[in-house]
Amino acid sequence: MSEIALALLSVTDKTGLTELASWLVDREVKLLSTGGTATALRAGGFQSEEVGDFTGAGELLDGRVKTLHPKVHAGILHRRDSADHLAQMAQRGWPGVDLVVVNLYPFETVSERPEASFQEIVDNIDIGGPCLLRAAAKNHEHVAVLCDPVDYGAFMAECERAGGLSRNFRRLLAYKAFSRAADYDQAISAWLGRVVNGLAHVLR
Repeated sequence: MSEIALALLSVTDKTGLTELASWLVDREVKLLSTGGTATALRAGGFQSEEVGDFTGAGELLDGRVKTLHPKVHAGILHRRDSADHLAQMAQRGWPGVDLVVVNLYPFETVSERPEASFQEIVDNIDIGGPCLLRAAAKNHEHVAVLCDPVDYGAFMAECERAGGLSRNFRRLLAYKAFSRAADYDQAISAWLGRVVNGLAHVLR
């Protein structure tokens, strides 16, 4: 993949965030972030543009809608080897997003707490995060995706060693992102299945 110029960071688990941000900033990568991630980056002394300012749409519905915007997803999904895609991006003045760093709301942890209310559990179902992971993983030929802090070190080391990410490394990251999204959906499905257990007759 080509050099990383713009990275989108939106993480619930802040482990390793400042180290990764420092590494990116040292390489003049522009940071784009959401909510709590932006706050953590600022606290660490890093400049970051908030997604709501980037899109011009702000955050909507108590933060339920932040990254679900054409400017964000076109930035991730456009093919860098397609003249038509590049022309469409240039026409709108939209930049490409080259690195997506996302981990998801802690649905599994919250849903396992006996004291958690139904609404609290529902509020911890991440929507935008899995969409970002899927978009970046789909376009992994051109975009790198990190869904687990444990991979930050290997990502940085690979970039240092090879001057970029190999196709196999990008495919590995894409596999991990799709696997995480699948496991997340399965956890939600299993929880809701337990909630509606005994109500199957309603669907007959």
